Amino acid sequence: MGRKTPHPLDSLIPERRQTSKRLKEKTRESLSSVLPISLLVLALSLVLVPVELSTMSLFLMGTCLLIIGMGLFTLGADMAMLPMGTHMGAHITQKRNLRFLIVVAFALGMLITMAEPDLTVLANQVQGVPNLALILTVSVGVGLFLVVALLRILFQWKLSSLLIGLYGLVFLLGALIKPEFVPMAFDAGGVTTGPMTVPFILALGVGVANVRGGRNARDDSFGLVSLCSVGPILAIMIISLFFPRLSNVPKEAAASTVATTRDLMDAYRQGLPTYLKEVLIALAPIMALFFIFQAVSLHLPKQEIKRIGVGLLYTYLGLVLFLTGVNIGFLPMGNYLGRQLGGGPLKWLLLPLGMLMGYLAVKAEPAVHVLNEQVEQVTSGAISKAVMMKTLSTGVAISVGLAMTRVLTGIAIWWFLAPGYLIALALTFFTDPIFTAIAFDSGGVASGPMTAAFMLPLFMGACGAMGGNILEDAFGIVAMVAMTPLIAIEILGLAYKLKTKNQRKQPVPAPGLADSDDEIIDL
Repeated sequence: MGRKTPHPLDSLIPERRQTSKRLKEKTRESLSSVLPISLLVLALSLVLVPVELSTMSLFLMGTCLLIIGMGLFTLGADMAMLPMGTHMGAHITQKRNLRFLIVVAFALGMLITMAEPDLTVLANQVQGVPNLALILTVSVGVGLFLVVALLRILFQWKLSSLLIGLYGLVFLLGALIKPEFVPMAFDAGGVTTGPMTVPFILALGVGVANVRGGRNARDDSFGLVSLCSVGPILAIMIISLFFPRLSNVPKEAAASTVATTRDLMDAYRQGLPTYLKEVLIALAPIMALFFIFQAVSLHLPKQEIKRIGVGLLYTYLGLVLFLTGVNIGFLPMGNYLGRQLGGGPLKWLLLPLGMLMGYLAVKAEPAVHVLNEQVEQVTSGAISKAVMMKTLSTGVAISVGLAMTRVLTGIAIWWFLAPGYLIALALTFFTDPIFTAIAFDSGGVASGPMTAAFMLPLFMGACGAMGGNILEDAFGIVAMVAMTPLIAIEILGLAYKLKTKNQRKQPVPAPGLADSDDEIIDL
């Protein structure tokens, strides 16, 4: 018998099987992340806060979409967003042209941020500032500070010194602007680093750090997200000098009326085109820029391009499903629970329940999983995904408790932000540089779409029911969620430093990274 002629697609079968296996793993991770917060809400509706079947059916459908969407998105980020960012970061560094790097980095920062879904959610919640003005201002801030972040890697500027100087400027400006703009400014800094921005920026930093080389390459690969979070805060504070006082009337987040299963499907079918369009607009600039780079200079193999193309499809579908579920199912549920608990005799339960929700909600943030996986890879498993997740969850639970205390008491946000950031900045003198970078990155990553579209409406509903000031008391939850994980991760860094100091005097460098400064690029 003659040898069987191989089919042209036979070579793709192992890769397809591997992709299918990874998708199952990502979906299981997604299920374990989303299910706890969903079960908690379901338990609340059965025991404390009766919920209409209409709102509950939308929420349950949203839970299913979140699980599927997060699984697809995290797989797509691994296959497409991370390789794209790494290749482009390495390329713009290898060009050895400072002007080229600045222009491309600024354009990348603006394009990604303008299309960040979290920013649109926040802009829709604010009255008094046009959505376009808010989005453009924040995008310029991210673009400028992405340039600063890349220059920091190339010229080896110390991250802790930069952060101390920038946050000093933030607090100085904050003392001069109208009070209602302070929480909004810090919230803008948190939401801009969402599921679209984080994978790409993290990978961009890895690409630049690896090309530059040196013994600090591992530490330098983090820190971009933290600096990009400062830009929007400063940008909003500056434009707030030109706007009048904002309206304190919140926008209602009413759920669609659902009487039958057909109504349920219609509610999601009507909302789906919006997110299909939003995510396409979000991905299009990044895709276009990458394929221009590919055609002009990258010239990656066809197999790699096919893999990235499949990953982009997974990313697109996953983010569409995730955002549809969050905005149609979770947002009205959060607002409803907040109004019912805040307006009833059990408003004191908002504090412990809010902390528990915060602990569980951060597990459902897509960008958190991307960061945790990146940390585990770059540190060669020294900092595991499980340890990162537990630390982040604890930090977010504390931050939600502090934020709910503000809603219940009306205490100004400065009494929480100023001590919190002073502690975080002081700890930078005692932790290793990589933990400083990871800590400040994690603050931006933890405040994603679940915070903007579930926790923020929960706070707005509770604050409105209690007659509080929506802008000054409810807004700021994203800022608090972005602050407390900094301290939690830095404390983890101190514990890790003490442990390794006792075990060995000389740390083992991460494999695959340069151990000398011979490859430093002279711009």
